[in-house]
Amino acid sequence: MKRIGILTAGGDTPALNATIHGAVARANQLSIEAYGFIKGYNSLYNERVPHVHLNPLYQEIPELDPTKGGTILGSSRDYVDPNDDEALSKITQKLNRLKIDGLVCIGGDGTLNGLQPLADRIPVVLAPKTIDNDLGFVEKTFGFETSVQVASEIITSAHCEAEGAENGIGIVKLMGRDSGFITATASLANSVVDFCLIPETPFRFNGPNGICAAIHRRIEQNKHAVIVVAEGAGQDLFENSKKTIDASGNVLKDDIGELLKQEISAYFQQINTPVSIKYLDPSYHIRSVSANAADAVFCHLLAEYAVHAGMSGKTNLVIGYWNNFFTHVPIQLATKERRMVDLDSALWRGVVSATQQDKASRTNTDSIS
Repeated sequence: MKRIGILTAGGDTPALNATIHGAVARANQLSIEAYGFIKGYNSLYNERVPHVHLNPLYQEIPELDPTKGGTILGSSRDYVDPNDDEALSKITQKLNRLKIDGLVCIGGDGTLNGLQPLADRIPVVLAPKTIDNDLGFVEKTFGFETSVQVASEIITSAHCEAEGAENGIGIVKLMGRDSGFITATASLANSVVDFCLIPETPFRFNGPNGICAAIHRRIEQNKHAVIVVAEGAGQDLFENSKKTIDASGNVLKDDIGELLKQEISAYFQQINTPVSIKYLDPSYHIRSVSANAADAVFCHLLAEYAVHAGMSGKTNLVIGYWNNFFTHVPIQLATKERRMVDLDSALWRGVVSATQQDKASRTNTDSIS
């Protein structure tokens, strides 16, 4: 292998530049040329979109700063349609013309879904990028730890706002379309959270075991409350919801944070109790920051393994991480199922123990724990 291509696809994640830097640094050591494709898959489809030589004379270009958030290569929501043979042929022809021997893709589930047919034509290795940490058979994805750290700091801010107001209620909505790993982990990392709501645990607003009554009891006890909710939680509570699909093929979620705010406000108005509700949505903030030290080291090593896998002729795989070892996970396996928070796991037991949200319900713990 003499030349590799690198691209980033989908939304931002902490440590994208650090991952690119890790791949380029390893390529330098092995005397492999590294070319970056601008704006994700768009550059593979569009002849007018440029590419950039990332390591002329086997030295990374100075613009490649691993400490910065975002990605030097840019990104897009374009993805490879596995059923579009014409597009796949165009991509293959362009890569062959540029003498690209293998492709390192840094992307999430949207990227994964289109990689398999491309991997049948050219060696493709994926460095998995999802702060939701929900990829099947992958224990940890880069950017997750940084996002949890930043989310925990924002939860502290919400608590300060709630604690300083009369009957203050802080609501923080975090990313997590179908899995609640960020929400659960950030809540456990911060002892001020009273209620943690994730997609894996259904809840309801009304009734003695509803979330509104539970918040009321917590406010009577502590004079304030903090709720952390994943974006995908409580989607069954929206009436007449019309689901739409984004450019990556993901179902867009209704705003559970706004609905929580409305329902809680209506509940306390009905019982003539004044409350001060502060709603924080830091979703884009937690994914666009620079990587912390742990993530920076992790993604550098992960990128090196991606380059090594490509060099050895491997294709159609994801560089995973399991039990402290980097692994090769076939794309078919990684896309087979989404990793979810196990409600019998130490993580969720820790959340329920720390928040004591089960005790806020008078007779039944199933609705909010």
